[in-house]
Amino acid sequence: MELFHQLARRNIKIRKQSGFGAQWRQQWEKVFAGHLTVEEKQHIHLHNRNGVNGYLWHVFSYGMRGCFTGEEAEMAFDQEEKTCCYLFFQHGDDAFTVEDASGLKAADLAAENDKIDLYVVDSEFNWTFVMTHESGWLGPYFSRR
Repeated sequence: MELFHQLARRNIKIRKQSGFGAQWRQQWEKVFAGHLTVEEKQHIHLHNRNGVNGYLWHVFSYGMRGCFTGEEAEMAFDQEEKTCCYLFFQHGDDAFTVEDASGLKAADLAAENDKIDLYVVDSEFNWTFVMTHESGWLGPYFSRR
């Protein structure tokens, strides 16, 4: 994956975590969308249903959780004190751990943002930064627990 190699070239210590994507998506939903009812989750298409793709970041695009958007989200992410972070995707089970994310910036993640939905969280899920395949129109988003 290009993102892995791009971060590694910047000497950011990144490690592939095969199979962690589903687990971290589940934890992300619990933390950032856990306040929603089943009906609300269905209404905002949080999950795949009836041939419609669901996206966890819909909790932000539908206004169901407070967040920064666009450039404000990128600035909030860049200014956040970062240690260990997890990177995972809306689709797929591969994920990554960034052991020292202090130098990780939104621009480092931009190469992938027109193709995928990328979620970044600190190891305690206290905050999240989301780059969507709709960035420029919807997202990116930054939110704290």
